Amino acid sequence: MTSTLVVIGHGMVGHRLADRLRELDTAHRWRVCVLGEEPEPAYDRVRLSAYLRNRSRAALSLVRPDFLADPRITVRSASPAVSVDRRARTVHTAGGEPITYDALVLATGSRPFVPPVPGRHLRNCFVQRTVEDIDALSAAARPGRPAVVIGGGLLGLEAAQGLQLLGMRPHLVESAPHLMPAQLDGEAARVLQDGAARLGLHLHCGTTVVSVDGDAGGLVRSVTLGDGSVVEADLVVFAAGIRPRDDLPVTPALPLAERGGYLTDAFCRTADDRIWAVGECAAVLGRCHGLVAPGYRMADSVACGLTGHHAEPLDEMDDSTELKLLGVHVATFGSTSGDAGTAVEVTFQEGASRYAKVFLHRASGALLGGILAGETGSRADLAPWVGRRPTADLEGVLFPAPPFRPLSS
Repeated sequence: MTSTLVVIGHGMVGHRLADRLRELDTAHRWRVCVLGEEPEPAYDRVRLSAYLRNRSRAALSLVRPDFLADPRITVRSASPAVSVDRRARTVHTAGGEPITYDALVLATGSRPFVPPVPGRHLRNCFVQRTVEDIDALSAAARPGRPAVVIGGGLLGLEAAQGLQLLGMRPHLVESAPHLMPAQLDGEAARVLQDGAARLGLHLHCGTTVVSVDGDAGGLVRSVTLGDGSVVEADLVVFAAGIRPRDDLPVTPALPLAERGGYLTDAFCRTADDRIWAVGECAAVLGRCHGLVAPGYRMADSVACGLTGHHAEPLDEMDDSTELKLLGVHVATFGSTSGDAGTAVEVTFQEGASRYAKVFLHRASGALLGGILAGETGSRADLAPWVGRRPTADLEGVLFPAPPFRPLSS
């Protein structure tokens, strides 16, 4: 018999799940209905900054023609779910059509967090979550004019780079003492901040936004900071983090984690044995993960479970990252919060361009994880050593010699 799987959300993780299940379901036991909120099928949200350069939605798409042509798959874009009746095992869409399921996966993602500051609803206040957001931001951008980004994490830095691509002069406000406080320590952030200064980004760390100020017509004109300074701005981008989208009316309600997100076990199962949650809306063992790699692991696990394949429990999730921001390489790998009782911190630094901190197990000397910033080795160079005693030439792996460049004749 054929069963029906409904996936609520056609973002990156929802699409990964549907595509992976299609690959694993060799017995053709499942029909899959994917409900998307946005007008287009799944696209690479991580590469929205690239969309600023080429303005091609097609280049961002994650959906291959064979996926859409598969008779087992139905994709309904611009058809958001509005409620779930667990007793009747039915999803209701905005169009009023009920869809009965045998299994349901919640992949509703997250929403941008907009701090409750006065003026946040003025015209030319933006978030960066969808291609429509980018289109609106691009239309409002004026080359040479100042703009303010609120939030100095990954989202904020990407927003600031995007504004620079549009020719604007961005200021970035972060309440923590340094950039990327969730990933980097102060010294690593200093390498990143030096790169930001070289590119002309104006940083305001260790202060908050008191208000977004507008003119008589309701248009953004400036931002007032907690230190009393006023920053002129033609537009404001809120990039202060995300919150799980866990507010879909589900009757009876599903348990949520203390800090939000649908509470699941290590296999992404909610309290209802027919409902799973994956991606940014899922609180696996009580914890939400805001990166796509853990979301893909969740999607793969659920696809394996639904098709009778072995699924590994997700009790340990890798939140490490590696990217280039403001011209500076930054990466984390393994554990970056060593326990003082069991871990030893070892720091390496060369001037202002290279910084690394690694955590070693106090008893065994095994590498637990670390932080990289600047002209260092890659995460891929270090990850194989996690859980093992590192090579004697650890510093050489962290700070590889620059490539030889012959003198021009």
